[in-house]
Amino acid sequence: MSNLRKNELRQLAPIDARQMDTLRVFHEVARALTSNLDLDSLLRSIMSKMEEFFGPDHWSLLIVDEETGDLYYALSTGLDESRMRELRLKRGEGIAGYVAISGQPLVVADVSADPDWSSYAQAHPELNLRSIACLPIRHGDRTLGVLQLNNSKLDLLPESSLAFLRVLCDYAAIALENARQVNLIHHLSITDDCTGLFNARHLYTLLEEEIQSHGGRLVRRVVPILKPHFSLLFLDLDRFKRVNDTHGHLVGSRLLAEVGQLLGQTLGPNHPAFRYGGDEFVALLRNLDKPAATQLSQQILEKITHTRFLGGEGLSLAMTASLGLATFPQDGDTLHDLIRSADTMMYAAKDNGRNQLMVANGPTRGPHPFPGLSRHR
Repeated sequence: MSNLRKNELRQLAPIDARQMDTLRVFHEVARALTSNLDLDSLLRSIMSKMEEFFGPDHWSLLIVDEETGDLYYALSTGLDESRMRELRLKRGEGIAGYVAISGQPLVVADVSADPDWSSYAQAHPELNLRSIACLPIRHGDRTLGVLQLNNSKLDLLPESSLAFLRVLCDYAAIALENARQVNLIHHLSITDDCTGLFNARHLYTLLEEEIQSHGGRLVRRVVPILKPHFSLLFLDLDRFKRVNDTHGHLVGSRLLAEVGQLLGQTLGPNHPAFRYGGDEFVALLRNLDKPAATQLSQQILEKITHTRFLGGEGLSLAMTASLGLATFPQDGDTLHDLIRSADTMMYAAKDNGRNQLMVANGPTRGPHPFPGLSRHR
């Protein structure tokens, strides 16, 4: 073999090794994307490959909060990660905020030679900035997040390495979008289309979890329960069929939506509400014993009777409801027993004249009525 040929092979060998290493990383990340839907582990896998290649002093992966538009730190290293998770950046704020709002990469190999960013570095000496590589993570025309690397040896890296960093950002975008779609599908699967409340399927899931967290029937006989109480409220609108018959099913659906909104606002985030079916609703009153749950249930009854519904439709409908309340564990210490107890109380309220709350008093003492406003019965 000629000396010229040997020299060519020596020059190609390190390039081929680097390319093979890059292909290996692409393969590993792509395989992770197709076999794992856990967002945190996917992003950590992608970022570990980035760290392996670029060796920054510290890096951060920030994600856009879809509700506020702010950036929050999902992952970071070289910094106090627990403290970083509490921080929020507005779009346009700092390096990551600048890239998020521009949608364009920012690569500064030598911060001291850049007038704008050298001033920023002087204003933030704690970062000890020497170089910046900050790239948007985009899916279509949306910026999902930002990847920021501080103090990588950018001046020693070929252009192909920056292209590789862009590909890693594309992988991160795929992971984020996949997670968003999974979350959306999950949300749709547990949500009632008409009211926006949770559906009956999710009620059974949360109720099982609640019973397990309180010990359930078997544990209750062996050890004391630390959180002995929660309550279940069933609610059925009185004479709802008249609304459908008089005004049509579309108006009826809008009425259900307004009732669902009223329930959500009254109960707050600690007590999830569900559309159980038709014009029946359920509320899971977490950590509320019978007196506290009764008080909250009476507030719901009063709000329904005092509210005029469908003003936006040119109507002013007065509605009443029949409510049934049962408390764990005294009114039922299994899922089906507790549901049966609350449901029985609701039907007792209807049989007793409607527009009232019936509260279970254990398996032997029967219901206790709390009437609503008689003028609406």
